[in-house]
Amino acid sequence: MGARQDAGAPVKAGDLPTPTLLADAGVLERNVATMAASRPGRALRPHVKAFKCTSLAAELRRAGHTTFCCATTREVEGMVAAGLGDDLLLANEVVDATRLAALGAHVTAGRARITVAVDSGETIAAASAAGITEVLVDVDVGMPRCGCQPDEAGSIADAARKAGLHVRGVMGYEGHMMHEADRDTRVAGVTRSMAILESARNQVGGDVVSGGGTGSFDCNDTVTELQAGSYVLMDGDYARLGLPFEEGLVVSGTVVSVGTGGHAVLDAGLKALAMDSGPPGLQGSGKVLFCADEHTTVVGGSWTVGDRVGLRPAHIDPTISKHEQIHLVDDITSGGDAEVVETWPVDLRGW
Repeated sequence: MGARQDAGAPVKAGDLPTPTLLADAGVLERNVATMAASRPGRALRPHVKAFKCTSLAAELRRAGHTTFCCATTREVEGMVAAGLGDDLLLANEVVDATRLAALGAHVTAGRARITVAVDSGETIAAASAAGITEVLVDVDVGMPRCGCQPDEAGSIADAARKAGLHVRGVMGYEGHMMHEADRDTRVAGVTRSMAILESARNQVGGDVVSGGGTGSFDCNDTVTELQAGSYVLMDGDYARLGLPFEEGLVVSGTVVSVGTGGHAVLDAGLKALAMDSGPPGLQGSGKVLFCADEHTTVVGGSWTVGDRVGLRPAHIDPTISKHEQIHLVDDITSGGDAEVVETWPVDLRGW
């Protein structure tokens, strides 16, 4: 890990105002090591959208990963500013001329290597006009989301080359399979999607086949680089898959009220937690009854006003983006007694 807290009296998680985001430093280190052993170096292109933090990205570079995947131009800009621009992929189509021009300026000045995804004549024209020089052809492999139709991949690549762009290869995301709980179904779906991507690559050429994610890290043998990010701290949705990564993130809340019926109310609610993948889990005994804007009601445990309680998010990506800082602690299971060893800014928020 990077630099620890300044010497002096240790800061405890219980000293921090809530709601606050806590991450277990040991879990992070183990998850990073597990993935690096499976997908070393450039075989992994970590997706910074999962954690939006250049300090965490720097830890991944120390683990041997020198290429990164981004979802927004803001993430690309922040990674360049942090000196992490060796090889950045903007894995989304962008037609905003101003934002793309800012990235093109980094390329022209030699500050970074930036590749963008294209899937149409319009995205090709936008990239070329902005000074971007390298692209991947994005292919719809069944999700559906962005990406050209597989039989259009060759013509998209030809159009990009005609516009003066270097086509590095193809990209395709089998996101519709990423959270499939049944492994056999997940493997079969990934295999089908990657057969589509491989067919498109035969049309396009290039050395790069980019795609996949945490849910397919152990069954996607087609990609040359895996775009995984959530594995670093995991979440409730991925935890259902039985992957060899631990959950290491909680939103810490304070019990502000205890009802006569046995329920307790925390000061962390929807504005501190993403709910797109379902409600959070509860660290320790009890369960979440419901979440409101600023509150979460929990039942089935024994709490008093002032207790610290951890909520495990079902989806870490949009949860982290709601917070300005991640506090690394020595043992997240210690609740308010956990020692804060580092505090990292969530500095890649925004678009």
